[in-house]
Amino acid sequence: MTIRTLLEALSFPYHEPRHGFWGEKTSTLNFCEEDYVMSYYCAEVCNTITNALFVWLGYKGIRDCIRHSHPPIFLVTFAGYIVVGLGSTFFHASLKYPMQLVDELAMIYTTCFMCFATFSYGRSTRFSAILGTGLVGLAWFITARYYKTKDPQFHQDAYAVLTAIVVFSNMWIMERILRPALKKREESRKGVRTPNRPRLPTTNEMMKQMWVMVATGLSVFLGGYLIWNLDNMYCSTIRQWRHRVQLPWAVVLEGHAWWHLTYFYIIWRIWIHRCLDGNEDEFRLHWPSILRVPEIVAVQDIPDKKWQ
Repeated sequence: MTIRTLLEALSFPYHEPRHGFWGEKTSTLNFCEEDYVMSYYCAEVCNTITNALFVWLGYKGIRDCIRHSHPPIFLVTFAGYIVVGLGSTFFHASLKYPMQLVDELAMIYTTCFMCFATFSYGRSTRFSAILGTGLVGLAWFITARYYKTKDPQFHQDAYAVLTAIVVFSNMWIMERILRPALKKREESRKGVRTPNRPRLPTTNEMMKQMWVMVATGLSVFLGGYLIWNLDNMYCSTIRQWRHRVQLPWAVVLEGHAWWHLTYFYIIWRIWIHRCLDGNEDEFRLHWPSILRVPEIVAVQDIPDKKWQ
């Protein structure tokens, strides 16, 4: 029996598009995944299931924040990440407008938390209060404008601008503030021995690892965005391919589901925070493989006690 014959034997066809358990679609968006073709109870099965990654990563982030006493703003951010995942789950399962709002507005609010974490660091309480008030006002404006216009392009543009501000600002902080600070501390430690502690990475090693994480995160994020857009542009053709390939193998052609595989930049900002605090001797960016989820852990919690 050939591999092709085996795959065909294990395949089964899509159900025809139909009305499902949740009734009439009220969302302003619909995706290339056909509605209720895999389940009567879930409109878009692939787009729904992949949101489990959001919830798991958010839970893991909250657990690590508590375990390692990371700044509270990151715990709040990970909680927002979970809300995004749950909102997106119910949105794609039901295609109801209220759940769409939970999904999309939680993305805006979570990115505002990251803006606060980035720009309030090392500033006065008064500045932080003004910044927080400004971000609340911005989030309110985006919410009100989006609710009134129901224009998905406005939401996407607002999210893209906020995300770009966070990403490029942290790149600037890495090179203009963090690198010189790490270099200065590295020079001051020369000739000082610290027995019974793992080797402290050099400035270049830490910065290289940060840039690899940035590149990986951006590749996943932009790659998912590209796949999603290709899914929209060639939807009719891709749907024909899916029906030809049949389930379960055709799920790899559900383009929007790949958009849900995003993470990294919250972890990146936590590590920048720790290094700006001068805690690079107490914490490590633990990322033994590009296929593993990175995390910021206390040195004593790294299994082999070596920098990774």
